[in-house]
Amino acid sequence: MNLTLLFRIDFLEIGLTDVLDIVLMSLLIYQLYRIVRGSLAYNIFFGILAVYLLSLLADAFDMELMKGVLGQFINIGVLGLLIVFQPEVRRFLLQLGRNSDIRKPAFWRRFNLRSYQQHQSEYREVEELIKAVLQLSTEHTGALLVIPRTSRLQFFANSGVQVQARIDADLLQSIFIKNGPLHDGAVIISDGRIQAARCVLPVSENTSGLPGHFGLRHRSALGITEVSDATAIIVSEENGHISYAKDGQLFQNIAEETLRKVLTDALFGRG
Repeated sequence: MNLTLLFRIDFLEIGLTDVLDIVLMSLLIYQLYRIVRGSLAYNIFFGILAVYLLSLLADAFDMELMKGVLGQFINIGVLGLLIVFQPEVRRFLLQLGRNSDIRKPAFWRRFNLRSYQQHQSEYREVEELIKAVLQLSTEHTGALLVIPRTSRLQFFANSGVQVQARIDADLLQSIFIKNGPLHDGAVIISDGRIQAARCVLPVSENTSGLPGHFGLRHRSALGITEVSDATAIIVSEENGHISYAKDGQLFQNIAEETLRKVLTDALFGRG
């Protein structure tokens, strides 16, 4: 029984809970579409949808053989979906919990009475990063900085060289210096510190999200933001342009003020 009956058409009763159900389901489908759009999972998604529609057709026309085959396929469909769409499911759950993670220091900063000292520390970290990125851009030195929000990306940090140092512009510039031992790969910044350098990141499977002339650095930036809630800052070695990736999307050639907002949000949850 519906809590609030809005209207009735013959035997069909539509209530407030029905409308709410439809709206929430529509939002869920839209979010899933945004997550899989442009990836290999996009085509797989529509393949599974086609199988489901065929099963409905077989059921409507009482095609016993097709019903049996497709029925077995659909019975294991949930497990198959979890395996095939593992990165997309992980991204979806990360987006749901991103703004409510009590483990992050940013969540508790609002209760910290020493707000002035904290503000000074935050200001220094952001300015050091901006100084490093702008200098690398001026020198056309390629760089990739990854700043996670709800995870330290320990698996990817372990693939590189452990640094565990405070955020410092000179240190970052020396890491990415051309032909240096640590310039390849990414730097991961977590909990206000340079955690690791020369880290290996997953490469994006999105074939439509990047122009063909973009190389491994930009594809890795997209890849890590597809499987985590991290923000990636990229400096192009070719033209010195500064870009950033977030939620599997790339934003190119950003200005200094935009960079400041992106870094502040990535580090402290606000921009």
